Amino acid sequence: MELRQLRYFVAVAEELSFAKAAVRLRIAGPSLSQQIKALERDLRVQLFDRDRRSVTLTADGATLLPRAVALLDQADQLRRTALGLSANETVRLGYVNWRPADLEERAAGIAQLLVDAWVLPSHAQAARVADRGLDLAICWAPAADLDKSGLQARLLGADRLYAVSAGSADAPVRARDTVVLIDADETSWSSWNTWAVAMAAETGAHVVHVPEGGVTGPAFFDHVRRLGRPVVNNPKSQTTPVPPDLIARPIESPKPYWTWSLVTRRDEQRPSVRAVAEALTRSIGRLCLDEPGVWIPAEDPHR
Repeated sequence: MELRQLRYFVAVAEELSFAKAAVRLRIAGPSLSQQIKALERDLRVQLFDRDRRSVTLTADGATLLPRAVALLDQADQLRRTALGLSANETVRLGYVNWRPADLEERAAGIAQLLVDAWVLPSHAQAARVADRGLDLAICWAPAADLDKSGLQARLLGADRLYAVSAGSADAPVRARDTVVLIDADETSWSSWNTWAVAMAAETGAHVVHVPEGGVTGPAFFDHVRRLGRPVVNNPKSQTTPVPPDLIARPIESPKPYWTWSLVTRRDEQRPSVRAVAEALTRSIGRLCLDEPGVWIPAEDPHR
C-alpha cells in the first residue's frame, strides 16, 4: 500500500466518479482504476461498488475513508515537519504546454503548489524564474542562457519528436531527410528556433523559414502539404491529431528528443522551493536520453 494510492482512494470517494477523479488527479482513467484495484488487493476489501453509471462507497470503503484522510494529513504534517516547512508555504510554478500528470500529487504534503495559468514560451518562463516572478518553471532553455541568468535545470521529461508527411506511408524517416521550420516570430518561438537550427546543423535536416505562427496548428499542416517532405513536429503539438490526409512518421538516425527541464534559481534559499523541486524530479533519472541513437542539441542542459 502506498500513500499515493490512498490519495487516489480519497479523490474517487469525494468525486464518486473515476472519470472526474482522474481529471482532478491528472492521470489516465485506466491507471487510476488499476491503482484502486491494487489498493483493494492489499487491503483485502472492496472499496467501491461500481458499474457503468455510478460509483458508490461500500460499507468497508465508508469505514476506511476518514481513516485514510487522517493518515494522509498525518503523513503530510510529518513531511513538512521533517523539512521544516509550514502548512501554508506556497510555491509558484509556470509551464509552457506540458507538465507531469501527477504534478500536484508529487508536491502534496510539502507545499501549496500554485500552477500559474499564464502560459508563455520557454524562454519567457525561464526569465520569470530569474526575475522571481515564479519559483519554478517547466520549459526548455539552452545551458548558456541558464548560466547567464543564474538558473539550473533538472530533467523532468522528454518528448520524442516525429515527422508529419503527406500520404499514407508511415515508415521511419531519416533525420537528414526531414524539414525543420523556423518561425518568423522570434519573440514567441525563440527556444524552438534554437532547437531547430541545432538539429539542422547536426543532422543535415533542411531548414525552411515560415511566417509567424507557422510551426504549429493548421498553418503547420499547410506547410507539410506545400513542401511535400516530412516535417518535424513541434513539441507544442505533440498531442494534436494529425489530419487524415497526413501521417506521423518516426524519425531515426538519429532520434530527436525535446527535453523538459524543471528550472530553478541557483541561489534559491527557500526550503519549500528546494523540497518541491526535489519531489518533482525524484527518481526521474536520465529517462531515455542515454539510449543509442538519441539526439538532443549541444545547447541542451542534459546532453
